[in-house]
Amino acid sequence: MPITLPPLTFAGDLDRSALVPATRLLVDLVARPEVAAAWHDESSCAGMSVGALARHLVVQPLRVVEVLTGQPAAVDAEPFTVDQHYAQAAWIQQDLDGPANVGVRTRSEEEAEVGPEAVAAEAREILGRLDDVLAAAPDVVVLPWTGAALATDDFLVTRFMEIVVHSDDLASSVGLPTPEFDAATLVPVVRLLSDLALRRHGQDALVRTLSRPQRAPGSIAAF
Repeated sequence: MPITLPPLTFAGDLDRSALVPATRLLVDLVARPEVAAAWHDESSCAGMSVGALARHLVVQPLRVVEVLTGQPAAVDAEPFTVDQHYAQAAWIQQDLDGPANVGVRTRSEEEAEVGPEAVAAEAREILGRLDDVLAAAPDVVVLPWTGAALATDDFLVTRFMEIVVHSDDLASSVGLPTPEFDAATLVPVVRLLSDLALRRHGQDALVRTLSRPQRAPGSIAAF
């Protein structure tokens, strides 16, 4: 059964600069020749080519640049917490064939048509902008695709999670080792995923999976 937990937020408790080395690992992965060679093959994400997955991965730091540089002068809205953000996310509420998830796959496939060299070049360009963008970041941002406000640290953690998870997806798609992210990136992601898993599956499922696999359920997926 779902469990009642305090609101999840990382505001004031995040090393924002961790996005830079995380994106550097992303850039290195996307630029690998194995990714280019398999660009049109199906990835580890069902219904998504390797190229589309690589493009979707690059979109994560791109969204940081777009959101942090496209804010209004002041944000008056009360920010959502991270758990509230995911509770209202359409892609979580729908199955893989729901419009939100189909839309992600379709856009990614279309944007991947520029080819691996162009996608890798865009990733490098984004990486070069991150230090300045993060240094000038406000405390709260409005997400243009939902209209909801989030603390900037909370928004960044959602991108950390996407980068870590989809880097693993992409690496596994082409038989490469998963990039090893540093603790400043990985620890918030693990905290995020475990919190969401606890809310979704309850105490027993999470504790047993982490400590008593013989009594664990089949899955404690956060999403």
